[in-house]
Amino acid sequence: MGRPSKYPPEFRREAVALVKSSDRGVAEVARSLEIAEGTLWHWVKADREAAERNADPTALSESERDELKRLRKKTAQQEIDLEILRKAAAYFAKETIR
Repeated sequence: MGRPSKYPPEFRREAVALVKSSDRGVAEVARSLEIAEGTLWHWVKADREAAERNADPTALSESERDELKRLRKKTAQQEIDLEILRKAAAYFAKETIR
């Protein structure tokens, strides 16, 4: 398990709300709150993903989409490998019959 957060959940929610309700960018809000810009970016991204999941509970998260893309690519490569092995088996089967 990771280390405990140094920012309470209420602070996180308020920081994200500030980004969403103001016309200031994440970097500017992060500077005004004296937190790391990357930290606030992660909070905003997590809030956006949570909102998307709540809007459509069956929708895939970004990490799930990345994993699905990786697995599809791996499956395609395995199908190519399998086809090569089938052709090699057929070739060698002909050789043993002669």
